Amino acid sequence: MATTEDDPINDKPMPLLDHLIELRTRLIWSLVAFGICFGVAYYFSDRIYYFLARPLAESLRASGNPDPKLIYTQLYEAFFVRIKVAVFGGAFLAFPVIAGQLWLFVAPGLYRSEKRALLPFLAATPILFLVGASLAYFFVFPMAWRFFAGFQTNTGGGGIPIELMPRVGEYLDLVMKMIFGFGLVFQLPVGLALLAKVGITSSKALRRYRRYAIVGMCMVAAVLAPPDPVSMILLAVPLIGLFEVSILAAWLVEPKPITED
Repeated sequence: MATTEDDPINDKPMPLLDHLIELRTRLIWSLVAFGICFGVAYYFSDRIYYFLARPLAESLRASGNPDPKLIYTQLYEAFFVRIKVAVFGGAFLAFPVIAGQLWLFVAPGLYRSEKRALLPFLAATPILFLVGASLAYFFVFPMAWRFFAGFQTNTGGGGIPIELMPRVGEYLDLVMKMIFGFGLVFQLPVGLALLAKVGITSSKALRRYRRYAIVGMCMVAAVLAPPDPVSMILLAVPLIGLFEVSILAAWLVEPKPITED
């Protein structure tokens, strides 16, 4: 078994005030990074929004609408949409810096073995978030928007056409909710593996409650995905797969019983 001499900790005794000053420094750097990224995202907010709206535009064109539109019905709505886009883009761009500042604040209090154990999880977090967000954008959005756009008709009740004209604010809220939702649920292997690493859960316990977890995954998919069966299935299947990956990850990192020779 490794001793503290073999597994040193790089922390040094600090009074509470010094810890608060260090925390303030990390928060300032994080806010500065977010502010810069917010400004960049605001400058390109139109392009970011066009990128987010592209799946809807393509779905509307495929449904027979050659000139799709997004509308706003309140004077200030378009302005606040740009702000929301900037916040969304700024948080996404600044995440590596913020995560790095958090690591710099926490790392001095960790043993070398704990740092080696946590670094792979920190590296996997943005990758899994990007995978989840990409699944939402490239697979779920086109199918879901095509499903909803299919309810348009050239001659509705009384000969009046029914045409889909989404509001920019409502569309952005839905898109951000789904992108962040898909990105966060893809952190499942990281979260469960960390719990197994510290001994709160184990791969055996996860296997024992697999059936309940599958029901829970389906409920999460029903909440996060649009209310159509295809989108729910597209989210539920990866979630169940992620749970199986979590069991394997928990088995790899959980403390193994020490056998005596």
